[in-house]
Amino acid sequence: MIDLRSDTVTKPSAEMRKVMAQAEVGDDIYKEDPTVNKLEEYSAELLGKEAALFVPSGTMGNQICLNVHTSPGDEVIIHKDAHIFHFESGSPAALSGLTLSQLPGEKGILDPADVEKAVRPEAAYYMARTRVIEIENTHNVAGGVIQPMDNIFALRKIADKYGLAFHMDGARLWNASVASGISPADYCAPLDSVSCCLSKGLGAPIGSVIAGSKDFIKEAFRIRKAWGGGMRQVGGIAAAGLYALQNNIPKLAGDHRKAIMIAESLMDTGAVDINPELVQTNIVMFSYKEKSADEVIRMFADEGIRLSAISADNFRIVTHMDVSFEDIQIVTEKIGKIFG
Repeated sequence: MIDLRSDTVTKPSAEMRKVMAQAEVGDDIYKEDPTVNKLEEYSAELLGKEAALFVPSGTMGNQICLNVHTSPGDEVIIHKDAHIFHFESGSPAALSGLTLSQLPGEKGILDPADVEKAVRPEAAYYMARTRVIEIENTHNVAGGVIQPMDNIFALRKIADKYGLAFHMDGARLWNASVASGISPADYCAPLDSVSCCLSKGLGAPIGSVIAGSKDFIKEAFRIRKAWGGGMRQVGGIAAAGLYALQNNIPKLAGDHRKAIMIAESLMDTGAVDINPELVQTNIVMFSYKEKSADEVIRMFADEGIRLSAISADNFRIVTHMDVSFEDIQIVTEKIGKIFG
């Protein structure tokens, strides 16, 4: 099977496994794991922040950041299709007692004017207190769309005006950086915090990093422990993340080309609804209303391809380093057959 459900299905390469096996380890709770320390120092430098923290997952990373920025009963302004709303198991409410103010926005991008209108008046004690603006880069449900830099700066101005924190779910920030040519540090400069995955397109088996000020990460370290994320001799998996950051980011450009190949083949069929403007990185979203989601998934599976159903008639294909260009050529041929 050619697995295009997500870039999370990637497996460690032989080279990555080697550095994992050879990694120097120590007790990370005492901050004595030298490989974890190297990963965190390298990540902080790459993201242009004072400090970083290695966490087991992207969901934990996002939720720790939101928790540090808020108190129970506070509100976070998000896009209506944000990952932290749809795909993190209600954690903002369950873990931190937060409410989410969901705003519309074309291509997963918040309109700064809408955001400013949504900020609760400070004097309105009977309302939830707005405390955070959150964005997602790239935006998953929008199809891997990149957040425009000018829009990020505009949201920063609103955060400054109202004393809000500004957080980015940067699960695929590396993809945005490669596709746009904007460095991760430049993307993160207007932010108070960011969470970035190592286990998606970069191919590490586990883990994310969060970054911010030294004081922010000090509190994040405490919350990570409280939520069961404190780890001991974890250098083996930290080594995979460090290897991924140092070696695999440039490879994402190939994944973006693969996504364009698939999008073009879908458009050529004339059978599906697809917006090529949304294919900016490694995600391809398309709609097909002629059959049920289960039937479409079965049609692809019969041809040896796995994909995801986002809703009853919307589907997602995600390219990654474990799928070769030869595999993608097979996929494009099969798409013609499936919808032929």
